[in-house]
Amino acid sequence: MSSTPSSFFHQPQQQVLDDTSGQSPSYSQDSNSPPQHTFESLESTGTSIRYSPSGRTDVENPSLGLYTAQASYPYSLRKRRPCCTKDEDLFPITAATADETPQPTMKKFKLECLSPGEARKNFSIEEETTVRVEPKIENIECDNEDDHINRLPDELLLKVFSFLPDKSLLACSTVSYRFNQVANSQEVWKELYLSLYDYRIPLFHPSHAKFEFRELNRWKENNPWKESHRQLHHGVHVTKEPRTNCRAVNFRCFDQIEKAQSFLEEDEYREKLIFLHTGVHEPIDTILINTDVQIIGASDSRDITSSVVLEGSRNTALTFTDGSANAYFGFITVRFRADPISRQQQPQIAQQAQQMNHFYSILVTDKDAMPYIERCDITSKVGNGAAVCVKKSAAPKFKYCTVLDCENVGIYITDNATGHYEHCEIARNTLAGVWVKNHANPYFRKCTIHSGKDVGVFTFEHGQGYFERCNIHSNRISGIEVKNSANPVVIRCEVHHGYTGGIYVHERGRGQFMENRIYANAYAGIWITSHSDPTIRKNEIFTGQQGGVYIFGEGRGLIEQNNIYGNALAGIQIRSQSDPIVRLNKIHNGLHGGIYVHEKGRGLIEENEVYANTLAGIWVTTGSSPILRKNRIHSGKQVGVYFYDQGHGLLEENDIFNHLYSGVQIRTGSNPKITRNKIWGGQNGGVLVYNGGKGCLEDNEIFDNAMAGVWIKTDSEPTLRRNKIYDGRDGGVCIFNRGRGVLEDNEIFRNAQAGVLISTESNPVLRRNKVFDGKSAGIEITNGATATLEENQLFRNKYGGLCVATGVHPVSRNNHIFDNHDTISRAIKSGQCLYKVSSNNSFPMHNFFRCVTCNTTERNAICINCIKCCHRGHEIELVRYDRFFCDCGAGTLERQCNLQGVPRDNDTVYDSATPISTETGTDA
Repeated sequence: MSSTPSSFFHQPQQQVLDDTSGQSPSYSQDSNSPPQHTFESLESTGTSIRYSPSGRTDVENPSLGLYTAQASYPYSLRKRRPCCTKDEDLFPITAATADETPQPTMKKFKLECLSPGEARKNFSIEEETTVRVEPKIENIECDNEDDHINRLPDELLLKVFSFLPDKSLLACSTVSYRFNQVANSQEVWKELYLSLYDYRIPLFHPSHAKFEFRELNRWKENNPWKESHRQLHHGVHVTKEPRTNCRAVNFRCFDQIEKAQSFLEEDEYREKLIFLHTGVHEPIDTILINTDVQIIGASDSRDITSSVVLEGSRNTALTFTDGSANAYFGFITVRFRADPISRQQQPQIAQQAQQMNHFYSILVTDKDAMPYIERCDITSKVGNGAAVCVKKSAAPKFKYCTVLDCENVGIYITDNATGHYEHCEIARNTLAGVWVKNHANPYFRKCTIHSGKDVGVFTFEHGQGYFERCNIHSNRISGIEVKNSANPVVIRCEVHHGYTGGIYVHERGRGQFMENRIYANAYAGIWITSHSDPTIRKNEIFTGQQGGVYIFGEGRGLIEQNNIYGNALAGIQIRSQSDPIVRLNKIHNGLHGGIYVHEKGRGLIEENEVYANTLAGIWVTTGSSPILRKNRIHSGKQVGVYFYDQGHGLLEENDIFNHLYSGVQIRTGSNPKITRNKIWGGQNGGVLVYNGGKGCLEDNEIFDNAMAGVWIKTDSEPTLRRNKIYDGRDGGVCIFNRGRGVLEDNEIFRNAQAGVLISTESNPVLRRNKVFDGKSAGIEITNGATATLEENQLFRNKYGGLCVATGVHPVSRNNHIFDNHDTISRAIKSGQCLYKVSSNNSFPMHNFFRCVTCNTTERNAICINCIKCCHRGHEIELVRYDRFFCDCGAGTLERQCNLQGVPRDNDTVYDSATPISTETGTDA
């Protein structure tokens, strides 16, 4: 005779599974293991086998009767279709009859009897597939005067059923329709559930190591409390105080975790599930887990984790070793505190013992240790060790845990260990929040690591790791520190508000830092030093209280495709023989400069966009020699590229434009090579070489600058070769104040002032240049200067090809001067004031005079036509042949000019404007 299962064991028709699991709620077993007593096996088997912790049958242990109906009743059980209600209960209902012969299970009966529990004498098979009954049990009247049970109101039945254990409730649910409704009500099962598990919300446990508290409206079953109990009833309980009157037949309760473990180990077929209830549990020694046991906190508190505490005091509180591959530990606070008695009695011995041994709240060790640790609060109150230690190739999974307020390291991962750490908070630890060393390679995702008294994440001694979308902030030292050949990957994290720097890579550290946001740190966003070689790619580095990226002490690295802006000091600083690659970055809107290379710094700086910085776009100083290639350097508030104090290097194929000062400045012994650049739109000229500056400028295009294309002054001596200098709003090349240098094979054309102006004791060499189409003279030499002019071509210039002031004697060889426009001679012949020709913006070279009668000085020049007309009959004096405009025509003299229709009031002495040198100091 077959045994029909109770409703408690029937597999529901609609099963809610965890989103990440496609498994059945039953627990899988090995094909070679004995038959496991599961819900499915009890339904499918043809014999009466009930569950026993020891694996015995009903015959061997007749006291058990929860999981079979036949063992305790003299009746056979047959399936009977339930009377459907609005709730559509998914579990089938069985009814007891006096008929010993099993009946067909699919027959449908008419409801003709007055008592729902009475067996039918006459039945007929209906064509319909369902039987409709009234869902309200109050509407079923009973004329049987002896049926007192059915006369009881629902409130009393609920009260009676509230005292029944789960086995009795299941049995009552098979008696009648009304009993089924009451015995399966949520009120009854919720009260039973709370008395066993203490949870305010039913716990969903679809498969091994998967737990989720689900609100009632998220369950597909009509009675979530009953379904949750069905999933959890295999578990045993650990409580601080023994529990009595438990409403579960199979309830097992222990006062220690070790005893619960021993009980579960005796039955290899039972699900290993332990409920650790409210209180502080203090094991004598470490809790050793080497099986796939599941331990979960249980409390009626809204914060279950804080209410259930596992505390170690003499040894590590909890240890996972080989065999714990599928173990689960969740919703529990784990902490380690040194034994207070031993500390008080023998403080020195206790301190020495702590120095010799390392203590942990949780230790995960050995290759096959892969537990799942979820929603735990972990802390340690000793100074030697860590809250969590993972080592020897262990690979745990930590999720939604906190590691807070430890007096040592938060999480320590070493010796090839790995593991997943997700959605964890690691904060306020005395030492590093996370240590990774000795080839360990953990995966941290969406963790918050903050407010530590040391480093946030410390990888060293070949440590690795993958850190993704973590929030690392407010740590006293760096957010992330990498040293001793460590090589982590940090991607899409936020590293900010560190009390020192953001990321510190040193002592041959490596690592890949990609797509992070690094901001608002007190020192540099990223430090790279002492032969370290990280990759910094596609990060956003901004608003640091010092620099963006700081590379020093022979640091290297690839700095690529980053957005660096708004930092208080340089966006990138390279010093002390460091040699990084800086490529494809945007460095802009800094409160200081863009890139600062100093103290023999080197580096390849190419294809970057450097713009809108407060000081120079790029500085090169103190023996540094970088390569700057194909960069766009523009819109700066001072200089574009600034070489000073022995700054050298190669400036090649860059586009340098629209700076408030010069595009390039070279001074104080600097000697860069500047080739194939475009330098334009400077408000203070294109290139300024001064104070002993040198440099070689070759094949550049220098155009459309507000002042001279190239300035050379104050003992500077650059070489200009094969450049095109054109369309300047001032002169092409201006050399003055003892400026020297060599100008070879350049094309200088269409400039507003002289193509080349040589003044004030300067002495350059000009060889094979073409100076043409100028709006003033081709070459002007004045004010005590001289020059060597060889094989130059001067043509189509407005005021003449070569103009030499009084007292100037240049060396001239084989120059070709032709087709120039002698505008000044024609103006003199026509009797015009020369101010009409020059206004106050150009300075044609010709004779200028002073009027002794009008008491003018050498600073007030008068042209020859004004002398003849306006100062006729006056005592006059020839000053010299030089470049000037007429002050009489400009209206700066007391006597009105007769040759000007509109007199001007202008007492300013005009000359070529002096370029502005940068205010940036060498110690910036």
